[in-house]
Amino acid sequence: MATRRPAKPRKITTKLFVLDTNVLMHDPTSLYRFEEHDIFVPMMTLEELDSNKKGMSEVARNARQASRTLDEIVDSCPDGIDEGIDLLGPSSGLASGRLFLQTEAINIQLPAALPTAKGDNQILAVVMHLFEKFERKRPVILVTKDINMRIKARALGLAAQDYFNDKVLEDTDLLYTGTREIDAAFWEANGKDLESWKQEGHTYYRIKGPDTAELLNNEFVFQEGEQPLQAWVQEKSGKSVTLQTLVDYSHHKNNVWGISARNREQNFALNLLMNPEIDFVTLLGQAGTGKTLLTLAASLTQVLETKRYSEIIMTRVTVPVGEDIGFLPGTEEEKMAPWMGALEDNLDVLNGTTGEGGEWGRAATRDLIRSRIKIKSLNFMRGRTFINKFLIIDEAQNLTPKQMKTLITRAGPGTKVVCLGNIAQIDTPYLTEGSSGLTYVVDRFKGWPHSGHITLQRGERSRLADHAAEVL
Repeated sequence: MATRRPAKPRKITTKLFVLDTNVLMHDPTSLYRFEEHDIFVPMMTLEELDSNKKGMSEVARNARQASRTLDEIVDSCPDGIDEGIDLLGPSSGLASGRLFLQTEAINIQLPAALPTAKGDNQILAVVMHLFEKFERKRPVILVTKDINMRIKARALGLAAQDYFNDKVLEDTDLLYTGTREIDAAFWEANGKDLESWKQEGHTYYRIKGPDTAELLNNEFVFQEGEQPLQAWVQEKSGKSVTLQTLVDYSHHKNNVWGISARNREQNFALNLLMNPEIDFVTLLGQAGTGKTLLTLAASLTQVLETKRYSEIIMTRVTVPVGEDIGFLPGTEEEKMAPWMGALEDNLDVLNGTTGEGGEWGRAATRDLIRSRIKIKSLNFMRGRTFINKFLIIDEAQNLTPKQMKTLITRAGPGTKVVCLGNIAQIDTPYLTEGSSGLTYVVDRFKGWPHSGHITLQRGERSRLADHAAEVL
């Protein structure tokens, strides 16, 4: 019987990724995000980085940062760059591939419909040259955020893909909602050693079982049916979890600045907004779910009634839905006023809930409220520290993860930060539902004992708004 030869170990070929300029301008650290694979930076990419470095915009800052990172990498290899530069040292172990810079003129005949004067087409020519040079020895892939460039590359028979590393989630349906429905089977599986006690008007349940490992701190659980329950996870250690029943904000006696919760998720949101132990709250939901109204009601109660915070600071990204209307006159607050229509609309509602007092009483209340709300622009946030403030970031889905980090790190002692947004309404170029700063913080903060998140499901604005959100 003939003996079988041992199979030769298959050689794994690393890929060569060619980076378009928009990838570096979107994420300056992308040079270190390709692990064991090699990176090629065409000369045209460097030219476009150079032409985009001037100015104070986010894109210009990223272009300068990418240039500095490239400079550090080249400085780390004094022997020459023809054989590529090892990224293991400069990336502190994040990447083990090599960086290649274009060191020769490349003369590739592109189709007549693609003029070589255009930067994108010159980068495509480089990709075509590398594709022919390596033939089938190793895969050559163009990485670009430009959809049309990916289509052109594929039309030329070249491999092209989007830059995925900045995406927190591939499918936003998997995004943490902050709530979990339980049933009788949950109690059968996890309630064998159930402990229960009452303290300060709340009922506590300590449970242990196979399903408790999945629960996160400040996650809300609810049970429908004959024995309804609404509670949230207060403490978690190993497989043991302590649930605490909620304050019922749907009852008018617990109203917040005259506002009561109209559905289950709004009740969960008010429990997060009114709890002094929660420093960071994120509220997601489509138009009309009550994100801004609930947040303003909670903030006014805690600033004017309980004096927990000294004032409310509200900010939002100034990205227009249509054409820009040009420069706005006035002070910082006056320039921000047109962007704060949502604030004024909600204040009108809240001012009508403060009870009787006639026109004079309502005018006085309105002036008092406005004196405690400061409207700030994002442009002047760097370097600031907010102490004992209630900070509201509206339309947070239009922020990049980096901008979100800049804003949240402004929080000083005693400050609460609330982020509101709808990831289905992103107006910022290059941001998607998966790469939005709001998606990023929801995913990164879940499970932290001092943060909470709720995705509001039901619209409460009007039957017209609900139907429009559903069918349009």
